[in-house]
Formats: sequence, C-alpha cells, structure tokens
Amino acid sequence: MLTFLKLGGSLLTDKTHDKATRPDVIARIAHEIAGYVAQPQRAALLLGHGSGSFGHTAAKKYGTRSGVHDAEGWRGFAEVSVVAAQLNRIVADALASAGVPVFSVAPSSSVRCINGRIVHMELAPIHAALERKLIPLVMGDVAFDDVRGGTIVSTEEIFAFLAQHVSIQRMLLAGETEGVYVSMSDKRILPRITSASWETQHSGIGASRGADVTGGMASKVQDMLALTQAHPGLSVRIFSGLEPGAIRRALDGENVGTLIEERSGF
Repeated sequence: MLTFLKLGGSLLTDKTHDKATRPDVIARIAHEIAGYVAQPQRAALLLGHGSGSFGHTAAKKYGTRSGVHDAEGWRGFAEVSVVAAQLNRIVADALASAGVPVFSVAPSSSVRCINGRIVHMELAPIHAALERKLIPLVMGDVAFDDVRGGTIVSTEEIFAFLAQHVSIQRMLLAGETEGVYVSMSDKRILPRITSASWETQHSGIGASRGADVTGGMASKVQDMLALTQAHPGLSVRIFSGLEPGAIRRALDGENVGTLIEERSGF
C-alpha cells in the first residue's frame, strides 16, 4: 500500500510573513515520520510539501500561476524556483537529521504542462527510490507550460498526476486546520465528505489564510473528491499537523480530521 503525505505550506511556514519557517514544527514532524518509517512492515511512503511563505509570496507578486510572458515574469519564475528549493532543502535536511532516507525530486526539472495541466513528469527516479525503500520528496514548484509559458504546479496536482502511474490507496494532507469546517463561522469539523454530501456543505467552506496562489480549502476538497472518483478505493484525509502526534496517528491509520472518500470505511 502506497501512502502520499503532504506537509502543507501553512504547516511548515507562517504564510503571513515572507520566508518564515516554523523550525520546531518541522523538526517534530520529521521525527514523527521517522518513527513511522522505522517500522519494518510500514507501507511505502511518498512525501510532498507546499511552498507556504516561500513560493506563494513570490508567485503572487509576479502572477506566475496564470502565466509568464515577459522578462520580468521570467525573473519571477526563476525567483519562485529558488525559494521553493530553499524550503525543500530545509524540509529535507530536517527529515535526514531525524533518520529518514529522504530523496528530493524537484518537479521543475521534468514537469511539462499544457495550460496549467501536468502532461509529463519523469517518473523513473521516483519508482527507483520507492523500490529501494527510500522516501521520495516532491514539492509545489514552477513548471514550463506550452500555453502559458510558465506556471505553478501544486503538490496536490503533482500527487494527482502520480496517482495515474502508481498504485495509491490513501492520501494524507496535513495543514494547520483540524479538518474541513462546517462553515467559516461554524468551526465544527466535518468527519466525512463524499460527492453526494458536497453540494450541501461546500458553500460555507472558505479560502486559505495568507498568500495562496493554488486555491483554498474549498477548491482542495473539490479536487480531492474528483481524485477519489477517478481512483476507486482511494481515501483522503485533511487534518492538522500542528497537533503533536497527529501525523504519526494518520500514518498508522487512525481517524483524524476529515475523511474524503467514495466508499464506506477507511
């Protein structure tokens, strides 16, 4: 069983301040992941992380997500690439220090898009890493685009593309919120969302706090519902990684946050 775990940019960084990491949170998460990886019978694991106050701030300044069309835009494209890699290095170093055999894979080196949609990514390094029980680490990154010139690809979009080429049974999305709220004013957590229940629930779900050029919670839920419909048997959990031990519990299969699925059970 292959598990995808995303560490959200809002979890790793303070998205209201430029290039501000949460070192204690990153170190704790790394140790939780290390504890899971040390288990002899663990499921295969692929990690990804968002860009938070690193990539999102620069991308919003230059409008990189919508396209790159001039010299200033390409300078912004390069800047986003640099700062995304900076956060990736911080996360990879923390994982390695905790004992995780992490293997970073920069999407910008091989992803090609057509009008914002990923149509190609070099998968051989990821397959080779998984076969050797290494932990691939991808990230939200820039990508060349045949229509837009350049764009941004989110970690969820990379996960969705990878899910077409590897057998995945669960996806865990760790952010700073405990799950999906009933509404912006009602902070109760929805324990389960399906496509059938979505129509009556989505109107109250709001956008992300801080700069986010790849969409907020509502679009994330919608994207995950589409993914579970496209891949029968896939379950997704949205939960808070700020709670100590939550990531380890999620990896161990415990009920945390909001479950998104098209079947009963987890």
